Amino acid sequence: MIISVASGKGGTGKTTVAVSLALSLNANTQFLDCDVEEPNAHIFFKPEIKDKITVSIPVPEINEVKCNFCRKCAEICAYNALAVINNKVLVFPHLCHGCGGCKLLCPQKAITEINKEIGIVEIGKAANLEFAHGRLNIGEVMAPPLIRSVKKNINPNCNVIIDAPPGTSCPVVETIKQSDFCLLVTEPTPFGLNDLMLAVKVLEKLNIPFGLVINRSDIGDKKVDKYCTDKNIPVLMRIPFKRKIAVAYSEGIPLVQAMPTYQNKFKSMFKKIIGLVR
Repeated sequence: MIISVASGKGGTGKTTVAVSLALSLNANTQFLDCDVEEPNAHIFFKPEIKDKITVSIPVPEINEVKCNFCRKCAEICAYNALAVINNKVLVFPHLCHGCGGCKLLCPQKAITEINKEIGIVEIGKAANLEFAHGRLNIGEVMAPPLIRSVKKNINPNCNVIIDAPPGTSCPVVETIKQSDFCLLVTEPTPFGLNDLMLAVKVLEKLNIPFGLVINRSDIGDKKVDKYCTDKNIPVLMRIPFKRKIAVAYSEGIPLVQAMPTYQNKFKSMFKKIIGLVR
């Protein structure tokens, strides 16, 4: 069972829920932090890192002796990573998606590819859990290739909990696709509802079953509840707005350790998820 934990916006408590769910399942569980731009699950798990893998993407290098500046490379690039100006080919590595199209279609065979390091994947153990996360290098913008590298470590024999990036952009889609279930975390505020609606549209497009956790459930208004009722979205858990939870989070203490009664609640939610998937 692969469960991704996502949210339409940041700050909803997504990592709190993902970490707590993994710790409640404990044995035979793997946790992947795919929020590679700002991974923070390791603060709660404190894993022993046993392996580090450098991740690179191929970017074009131009042999201007062979190049006749025909502009084919710039025309094929959907991301504007190449430009030809005054018999000079400009390459913008941060825009390159590493698709290889320019090299394939260059009539003069003037393009080769060099590896550009974008980040690392760290793999380890945290108590009884398998753990892996990605760290995108500062200044890099190409998160999906690093996320794919993290997901290569999925253990099919485990229950896999994946902490997704916030939002609904490419890194989120790359993270949640091929999940058996997606757990959306939101808050009952106008911003929470707006971004929840965006996340729901993405999951409907991907045809992934999903349910909802409402964090800080006793603030805001009832519009999230009404939306869930109208859309027939199951609300699987409500977490109240409590100072003790916030203090524990700030100290790197998981919710289920600060408030052990929540372990049974997360176990119960996992059983509900199994029922929804089946």
